[in-house]
Amino acid sequence: MSKMGMNIQSHIVEQERLYPNASGSLTGLLMDLIYATKIISREVNKAGLVDVLGITGNTNVHGEEVKKLDEYANNSLFNAMDHGGHLCMMASEEMEEAVPVPDEFPKGKYVLMFDPLDGSSNIDANVSIGTIFSIHRKVSEGADGKLEDCLQKGRYQVAAGYVIYGSSTMLVYTTGNGVNGFTLDPSVGEFLLSHENIKTPAKGKIYSANEGNAKYWDEATKKYVEYLKEKDSETGRPYSLRYIGSLVADFHRNLLYGGIFLYPIDYKDPQKPKGKLRLLYEASPLAFIVEQAGGLATTGNENMLDIEPSELHQKVPLIIGSKEDVLTYQKFYNEYN
Repeated sequence: MSKMGMNIQSHIVEQERLYPNASGSLTGLLMDLIYATKIISREVNKAGLVDVLGITGNTNVHGEEVKKLDEYANNSLFNAMDHGGHLCMMASEEMEEAVPVPDEFPKGKYVLMFDPLDGSSNIDANVSIGTIFSIHRKVSEGADGKLEDCLQKGRYQVAAGYVIYGSSTMLVYTTGNGVNGFTLDPSVGEFLLSHENIKTPAKGKIYSANEGNAKYWDEATKKYVEYLKEKDSETGRPYSLRYIGSLVADFHRNLLYGGIFLYPIDYKDPQKPKGKLRLLYEASPLAFIVEQAGGLATTGNENMLDIEPSELHQKVPLIIGSKEDVLTYQKFYNEYN
């Protein structure tokens, strides 16, 4: 029986009942998170009417200019999440260090990591942006969270999701039991189930990549994209290029329609090739979601969910999307590397 229209709170409680020994702490954590994203959505939707556009004058740990909405979203998440008793620590793409829950508040058994406003360079142009989150269970001893609680493989996530602030606000999440999407109905202030049990197509007809960086790509990626552009009716080529430049927006479209997103290693400096996307705040949570929806994510030589993080702001290449498309990319990668 379809559950379309069910509010997200009821859906989360229903998911909790699948685990008889559940304490309800993860449910409470997700409820707090949902509240925070509603606050962010409200501010994003009136960005042209109040003084939240533009930059703060500060730079984050990555050397990027901090947008006013970045800062607002980051603070909104911290303020909504620090006192609920469900977390011991939080880490944000915008903060250099992980932040323990203050001693005046009760401490829980989960760690929250997030990108408060992905795609924020597009804010002033009214392009879709989003919040990405990842939740791990605490593994260290004692009440306080430690760095090791954050530096866990993506496969150990207990929940992950994102909120996209676009023509409507939509929240997509998984607790390891499938992927569901909820659209915010502003008339009642609730996220309602609009995309039940999302399954990404096994193969798509879209590729998403910043071809302005093509000259810095490795040979495998260059050959693969050339392959996608060739006409071949049997394999459904050529593929169409669709690239927004906001990871959440590009990922969300491809999750629903099928396709592949590529941000490979950048060889601009041949002596220091590097990935661009943040493992803990972007690549890992989206990889967890796409696998739950039947897709796949890789760096080219390693499954994204099997990477052992070494630092909070570790960057990786990201190839993610429909399973057959990612496996085809993998064949090119293996051939040219």
